[in-house]
Amino acid sequence: MTSAWEVAVREQAELGEGPTWDPATGRLIWVDILSARVHTYDPSTGRRTVMTTGQHVGAAKPRAGGGLVVNLRDGTGLYDADGAFSWLVHDPVPGRRGNDAAVAPDGALWAGTMRYDEREAGGSLSRIAPDGTVTVVPDAVTVGNGTGWSPDGRLMYYIDTPTRRIDVFDVDGPRVANRRPFVTVEPDSGWPDGLTVDADGCVWVAFWDGAAVRRYTPDGRPDLVVGLPVRRPTACAFGGADLRDLYISTARTGQDAPHPLSGSLLVVPDAGRGLPGTPFAG
Repeated sequence: MTSAWEVAVREQAELGEGPTWDPATGRLIWVDILSARVHTYDPSTGRRTVMTTGQHVGAAKPRAGGGLVVNLRDGTGLYDADGAFSWLVHDPVPGRRGNDAAVAPDGALWAGTMRYDEREAGGSLSRIAPDGTVTVVPDAVTVGNGTGWSPDGRLMYYIDTPTRRIDVFDVDGPRVANRRPFVTVEPDSGWPDGLTVDADGCVWVAFWDGAAVRRYTPDGRPDLVVGLPVRRPTACAFGGADLRDLYISTARTGQDAPHPLSGSLLVVPDAGRGLPGTPFAG
């Protein structure tokens, strides 16, 4: 176990999520879902920005031409570099919102949704192509969360949190198949939430109600635990100029007496070697 974490951004996010490194700007992007805000943070200068989206935002990822793709309550939206907004996919469903999302090596967005009441099988996992074509994975989803790819791009890891599993798919071009358990999580560890994959193929997972980030080797063996002071870490990602620092988003929501750092962005310096991300191609 290691607890070599530091505070990157002291914040009181209700539901901080989805840290993502943007190499084009040298900034970390993350969201506060319930406050409908997209945050950025430049670790070299400490400069921060906050943008309000107008509706709950589950994820925000950089686009190849600048700007952001966002997984919103009512669908997938695009912000241009100048801040202009347009819908790529507008698909409002009462009682449902966008949750975590990730960009695949081919530049497509894989977006999760969930019901506000977390009704079983009320969510989805979809591939959003750069032209807005939507392909829904037929497997039932309740709370679509962490998604990431192996270094060779042949495997896709995925978490539907209430299953208490980290699953893995085989990747066949734009399609995924052969979903199977990669890790089954013991109940006393908390609930698996967001994930990232490092350059060695290890899978790092944030554990909601588990106060930790855990690393699993490519064969599914747990080999490192990052203990945290906050009860609800939500997701993690490597960032910084050399992709060696592990950033961790956290949440305050649903706690009677949250830790003072709940909702802040934490960082574990020199935690490993991250994989370069791919911007959304649309």
